[in-house]
Order: sequence, then structure tokens, then C-alpha cells
Amino acid sequence: MQPSLHTLDRVEVRFDDHHAVADAGLILAATLGQHLGLETAADRLVGVGFRPGRKAVTVVHAILAGADCIDDLDVLRSGSTARVLGHTVMAPSTVGTWLRSFTFGHTRQLDKLTETLLSRAWAAGAGPGDDPLVIDVDSTVCEVHGYAKEGAAYGHSKVLGYHPILATRADTGEVLHARLRKGSAHTGRGADRFVREVFSRVRRAGATGAMVLRADSGFWSNKVIDACLHHDVRYSITIRITKGVAAAIAAIPEQAWTDIDYTTSGEAQVAETTWGEKRLIVRRTRLVGSQSTLWPDWRHHAFVTDRPEGAVFLDADHRHHAVQELAIRDLKEGAGWNHCPSGVFNANAAWLLLAGLAHNLLRWTTYLGALADGPIVAKTIRRRYLTMPGRLTRSARRLTLHLPARWPWLDAFVLALERLRALPALA
Repeated sequence: MQPSLHTLDRVEVRFDDHHAVADAGLILAATLGQHLGLETAADRLVGVGFRPGRKAVTVVHAILAGADCIDDLDVLRSGSTARVLGHTVMAPSTVGTWLRSFTFGHTRQLDKLTETLLSRAWAAGAGPGDDPLVIDVDSTVCEVHGYAKEGAAYGHSKVLGYHPILATRADTGEVLHARLRKGSAHTGRGADRFVREVFSRVRRAGATGAMVLRADSGFWSNKVIDACLHHDVRYSITIRITKGVAAAIAAIPEQAWTDIDYTTSGEAQVAETTWGEKRLIVRRTRLVGSQSTLWPDWRHHAFVTDRPEGAVFLDADHRHHAVQELAIRDLKEGAGWNHCPSGVFNANAAWLLLAGLAHNLLRWTTYLGALADGPIVAKTIRRRYLTMPGRLTRSARRLTLHLPARWPWLDAFVLALERLRALPALA
């Protein structure tokens, strides 16, 4: 066998290049953030610490690069990386102290910042405008370890952690609103106030079309439904099969059931009835063939809705609520929600909001930069466009960012940068 032309053991390694740029593709998201006025808006809205904008954008850009703890922020201070971000990069110790100084009121200020950026991005072309807007509401568990995590507890999942609630936009995966809660919080705790805030927020942000709320049974309550009715929002909410619901389902005649597509080893049917004064859509499923003896009876899944479409369409659309799990995956997979880095609850609440802002900035960069035709896995965008290495040089008072030759996605990168630089800059 022909040996390799050179041996890796003979490669000399030196950390001496002050022009190197780690994660050079961050210039895309940093350009968009600068045009949306992220740092200046944070300085104006968040009243904690000196120059909070620098600290906020440091956290956002580090999370975009894959940071899931405070110490990971140091990667932005390597080589000339900070010079392609457009701001001073703060030290991890400084950011940690800043986060721990947050109070509940400060997190609400940071929440206002996320709404401001949402409004600006939608005004720049990323919003739904007059088109229908489908909002998915759910909760998740952010697992933590150790005994020094304030507010962490074992909830329904039997996992030690926090139990945040979030609302996402169905077609893009953007985080419309999020709030950290204690690990012991019930799924529906504060849900009615939360959805009212979501509806008001997206209207202020520029959504003028019809809106639909989708949620699972954890958010089934008259208070949530009343909030939807008060804000003129259609709803589709899963309900638990209580005795009353079971009786309503049992009263459905056999001829009312309609077959729908299902797996080859099972069959499914849809029907509708009323429960109280609400429209009730029911899907029943069971196994067929050799597996039918394992579960021969029908299993029922029901949801209440005030939407006017047919039962078959509404059942398929309601099941599409599962796309929110893809947004949660992107928030956790190599990103900020994978780890709550502090022992202080409000610090973790602030981190959660900044991670959601980083997630949205990645989505807006993808959409406004035309990097993809539709939603795409966040780690794919991060790998293709953000985390590539580079080298920054200066000649004749002009900075040049040198990126790898023959990069497979260079045309899309250049086009995206041109589109983002063409956006109007906001202070």
C-alpha cells in the first residue's frame, strides 16, 4: 500500500495568527442584527448594567455559533472574530455577572427587546402580513444537573429541570414568545395570560391576517378559549377523554365516520359531534392484521375547535401542531436551550430569551437572505454558513474577509450577504 505523502505527526501547530476568524459566517447574522438595530435597542430597553447591548449581542452571536454555556462565549474573542461582528465582545465573566443581576422586571424589559426585533424583522419582509398566521403553543423541559439551580424541580417528566412555555410560528419556526417557569409548574400554568400576550404581540408586530391557535391538552381550559374569543383568534385544542367526552364520542353513529390515510398496519377514521356548545373533532385509530390482537379496540383522540373547515382537513391540520417539536429541537440541539448555565433563576430566564432571539435571528437570516426556500434544520444553516473559518486582512484602509475557496455554498452566501446589506439600517 502506498503510504501517505506526509505524516500528520510532522505538522507543526502554532496559535499565532491574529488575523484568523473563527465562525466567519457570523457576519451574515451580525449584518442583519446591525441593520435591525439589535445593540442600540438593547441599550435603550434593558436597564441593567453598563452598555447592556454589547452583552446581549455577545450572548446572541455566541449561541448562533453553538454556545450552550457562558464559558463558550470566549470563542468570539479569538483572533479577529470580533471584527466581523460589529461590536465589542464581552468576557464570559462579565456576561455572567450581568445575567445574575437580572430581576423579573429586567427579564420583562428583555422580553420587550425580543418583541421589538420581531416587529422590525417582520417590517423588513419576514412577517406574515395579511396572510393567515398559525400559532403553536407548547411547553418543554430544559434538563439541568446539580443542586444549585434555583427553581429547578422534578415535574411530570420526572426530569430535573425547568418547564418553560413557548409560542412559535408554524410555517417558519420563529419563537413568538417564551417564558421560563419553575420545573414544578403545571403545563397550563399562566397559559391564558401567556396566549393573550402572544396575540397582542403579533398584532403589534404587524400580523393583520386571520390567526389560529393550536395546542395540546395541557392548555385545554375555558380561560384559554375565552382569550382566543376575546382576541378574535380561531382555536384548535386537544382535550382529555373525560366521561362526558367519552359519552359524546360513543353517541356518534357508525355511518358518520370517514376513513383517512394511515399506516399500512392500522386504520383511522374521523368524525365530528358537539360537546356542550363546542365543535368536537374526533379521530379514532386501531391496529389491523397480525398486530390487531395487541390493541383490537379503537383509540380516540379529540380536540375542540371553532374553525369552519371540514373535519378531515382540521384533523390533518391539528396533527401538524407537531412541527413545534422541530423548533424546540433547534432551540436545544447545539444551542442555548440545551443548558441553563446559571444557578440564578432570573439569569436563566434572561438566557432563555436571548437564546430565543438568536434562534429568530438565524431564521430571519435564512429567510431574508434567501438561504432556503422553507424551514431548514438550524444546525444545517450553522454548519454551512456560520461556522466556516476565515481570515481578516486590511489593505488601503479596507478590510477583506478571506473565506475558504471552493466552499460548496459560496454563491448562496454571497447572495445572502448582498440581500442583508440592502436592508434599511435601523437605530
